[in-house]
Amino acid sequence: ITVVTWNVGTAMPPNDVTSLLHLNTGETNDVDMIAIGLQEVNSKINKRLKDALFTDQWSELFMDVLSPFHFILVSTVRMQGVILLVFAKYYHLPFLQDIQTDCTRTGLGGYWGNKGGVSVRLSIFGHMVCFLNCHLPAHLEKAEQRKEDFATILHMQQFEGPVANGILDHDLVFWFGDLNFRIESLDICFVKYAIDSNVLSQLWEKDQLNIAKSTWPVLRGFQEGPLNFPPTFKFDVGTNKYDSSAKKRKPAWTDRILWKIKPPSKGLDTGGHRPSQGVLSVSQLCYCSHMEYTVSDHKPVAAIFAVQFASKVDKPLVEIYVADEWSRPEQAVVRYKMAVGFHRSSWDWIGLYRVGFRHPKDYVSYVWARSDDGERCLEKQLCAQVMFSEEALPKGNGEYILGYYSNTSSSIAASSADAGLQISLPRSEEGSSSTDSSGSSSEEDDSTLVLLAPKSRSPSPGKMKRHRSRSPSLAKFQGLILRPSSRDRGTSRSPSPQSRRSLPRNIPAIHLPQEELGHHGINSKERGQAAESLEGSSFYQTVQGQGGLRRVSADSSLARADPRNLGLLPALRLEMIDQALGRRRESADQGYYPCQRMSPTSPTGCGTSPKEGHSP
Repeated sequence: ITVVTWNVGTAMPPNDVTSLLHLNTGETNDVDMIAIGLQEVNSKINKRLKDALFTDQWSELFMDVLSPFHFILVSTVRMQGVILLVFAKYYHLPFLQDIQTDCTRTGLGGYWGNKGGVSVRLSIFGHMVCFLNCHLPAHLEKAEQRKEDFATILHMQQFEGPVANGILDHDLVFWFGDLNFRIESLDICFVKYAIDSNVLSQLWEKDQLNIAKSTWPVLRGFQEGPLNFPPTFKFDVGTNKYDSSAKKRKPAWTDRILWKIKPPSKGLDTGGHRPSQGVLSVSQLCYCSHMEYTVSDHKPVAAIFAVQFASKVDKPLVEIYVADEWSRPEQAVVRYKMAVGFHRSSWDWIGLYRVGFRHPKDYVSYVWARSDDGERCLEKQLCAQVMFSEEALPKGNGEYILGYYSNTSSSIAASSADAGLQISLPRSEEGSSSTDSSGSSSEEDDSTLVLLAPKSRSPSPGKMKRHRSRSPSLAKFQGLILRPSSRDRGTSRSPSPQSRRSLPRNIPAIHLPQEELGHHGINSKERGQAAESLEGSSFYQTVQGQGGLRRVSADSSLARADPRNLGLLPALRLEMIDQALGRRRESADQGYYPCQRMSPTSPTGCGTSPKEGHSP
């Protein structure tokens, strides 16, 4: 288990954190879990609003860096600027259960979350482990306040379940963060001399946390490795020089990582037997700071632990059975078996993930685990079965993993990581058939599909992430007015991924006639004359729709191809800007207003004047 703590001082994340996480080293292959505690992440109002809509930049950075190494975000919790992230190798996910989070505010008497603690607790192979990230009060004279705040956090944080309701009830506790303990008695000159001379041991006995571990009852049993790295606070930002400002704060080991093993109980366990001694052991393999990071006035600290359990759970609560390859849609069948005692929920689902996914809800597709005979299968230990629809399956070739997400434990209770899954389905037909009356080309269809193909990284089943307008195909429709059709208002804007209907195989492309395209580059008067001549000809046909009459080109594909067939919700009507403005000016000169819609809710009328109740 790797544990990292870093007070980032509201800074933007650096470009690379591989050395901080000890990646690309031999140690990485042996690491199974990583816990990252951050403090003072930018939590201004505008930043918090953005983070409420999108994942904060620090979390995104760590997920992006760790996913290629097969680490998945197991759980995260944030309290203003204090964030805790827990990652694990994806093949361990079925053995990480009973995941819960909590947070305690201690700033401004408990009303503000700039100080306090956040925690993630979970069962790891049957042993209860808690990660606690704290940011305690600053300054040398606040040692007693730090003790009181830590005691408050331990008292306030309570978890549900039959075991380990409090933090110290867990088999193993990792306590880390910006604990803000300082060096007493010694002046700044001696402290800097000891640092420069590399005689750090002369500072240990004056460290407030070292003193408190032997005097505070609340810290009894907590252990820490030797401080063989320089104090991690306070530096001039962008350098490795200690504080040179007017305040000239004394260097201190404010950023720390400790652990505590729950002592074995003296009485009998629930089975009437005496508990075995030494069921869990912890060895610290590394405890160091990282001077190469200069974005903050704190240096990050990392520790690597070897945790050995006397016994572990070898069988997950749910087992998934699936074929090695899906080459046809009818092969997309998933069979699963639930163990006795598994708390099944009607909100459980089975997700299809690409290898290298970042978190449990980073799925490509999913299907609800709602088998009709689910309860009977659970009672009689039979296999239940679900099937992915053809529309939900990814096209092309790729390696995937199936995971059973338990809503009760908020975790993946089973995965097909051992077997793996190869999907090789033919891609959707390109181009259009001979029956397409619009004569659209395959290239245009592909550009339309780019607009319609969402990335299924929904934060929860049934919700689709809003897409940013970065599609290159939008450039092909420069100079177009997009207006929502009143006929489609009230329809669902964001159907769930599972209920999403397949797109028509032959999507009609919209071709603007040459007469319309020719209006580019002519002046306003010529544009108006052209519009008038078109109105007098049979080029336009009048159609009756909801909200009134409107005119559409009889020869244009707009008359033949309803944009709703494209699957856009709401449907869009496309017009050339120059053409629309030309007709509008000409119509204004003649004293009447052609069919136009001033707002999505305004009525539509044709050939009516302002006197008849239609404002321009």
